[in-house]
Amino acid sequence: MPTVLDIEQALLLLELEPPFDQRAVQLARRRQAKVWHPDLAPAGKQIAHERHLKAINEAADQLERIAEGSRGGTVSRNAVKVSAAAARAARAEAGRKAYEEEQRRNASDADRKVNDPFGSRVPDHSVVHRYARCLSYPEWGVGTVSGIYFTGDGDEMQQWARVRFQPGVRTVPAGSLQFVDFSKPDPGAERVQRFMTAAQHAMAESDYELAAKRLVYARDADPQNPAVLRLMTLAFWQAGDLPAAGRAVRDWGRVENERPAPHRFAARIYEDMGALDLAAEAAQRVADRAPQDADAWERVGRLRLRLMDRAAAIDALERARRLGPSVDGLLDLALAFHLAGDLGGEVTATEQATQLDSESAPAWARHAHALARTDRVSDAIRAAEHALRLDRASTELAELLAKLRGSVPRVLPAA
Repeated sequence: MPTVLDIEQALLLLELEPPFDQRAVQLARRRQAKVWHPDLAPAGKQIAHERHLKAINEAADQLERIAEGSRGGTVSRNAVKVSAAAARAARAEAGRKAYEEEQRRNASDADRKVNDPFGSRVPDHSVVHRYARCLSYPEWGVGTVSGIYFTGDGDEMQQWARVRFQPGVRTVPAGSLQFVDFSKPDPGAERVQRFMTAAQHAMAESDYELAAKRLVYARDADPQNPAVLRLMTLAFWQAGDLPAAGRAVRDWGRVENERPAPHRFAARIYEDMGALDLAAEAAQRVADRAPQDADAWERVGRLRLRLMDRAAAIDALERARRLGPSVDGLLDLALAFHLAGDLGGEVTATEQATQLDSESAPAWARHAHALARTDRVSDAIRAAEHALRLDRASTELAELLAKLRGSVPRVLPAA
């Protein structure tokens, strides 16, 4: 029997209402692509998203071709009804043939049971569920299945469903549906994955407050899950709820105490809270667990410097310089040497910063100020001139350069 295009099913896939034109189909395709892109799928559901998106694209291509060839570029509601009626008739004919084939097969099986009672016995049963949840978007809640549809033939057959959720009716690939049996409680692992997926969708939309609320439910289902605690820490932190972020990062640190990641988050959160002593302790734990991380030692040095612990700051920043120097780390070390009264160490640190990045205006400015406190006036002038070329708007450098030029000793010309 020839294949009859079912425009009605294609419109259901795209969640589009007739009449329609090419522009409406293109917009519907984009909307569905944003929802069912494989990159947004939870773990293990990428193939289901990919197959569903492929079916959506094929339906959109067919509808665009129909709209292009229709009168005025618009397909009317009546044309959709006619096509749907023809498709239903074709499906009814296919169903009749399938039923007749099934009856012949059942008669053959009955004959086999009489004449071959020890043959293969596989029970044939079917369980129909009405309520389902979308694993890709669990925040939609539990929905009511209103219809199951099939698109394509053979290996290319796609199964999808129309489900009525709280936000509205959605077209969902069958592979992402989880049918709900209210007589049994959900396993804890499924609840964790469900709430984590919903939280990741909220974070992708920058709604961190909603993501944190969903992650609280995931934590209640599995309080020792480090992935949940990590996401919850990030969500509370980005939402601006620093006390809750501090509690979450402490729970995470108890679960993964030997990893530097939770303590690194804790240092940043405590610093935002203004608890510099706690931030310095957390940063020290990061450095102890990752002793080859120069950035960790630089952070320890900066926090110790803010706490006016100059000796500890110099020790940490010196270790960072040995592991992997950076301009910011060297300038912090120069500041620590300056506060400690070590002018030679300050000059050396600023000079190394200029060698590390010869185009860094702050490094040259700090080097000029450090040299200005020594008797190397000519070197200070050259450093100030170079810094002023890099930052022409700095009035402070201009004043320093004028002061240095004025302090150059004057000598009489030779006779």
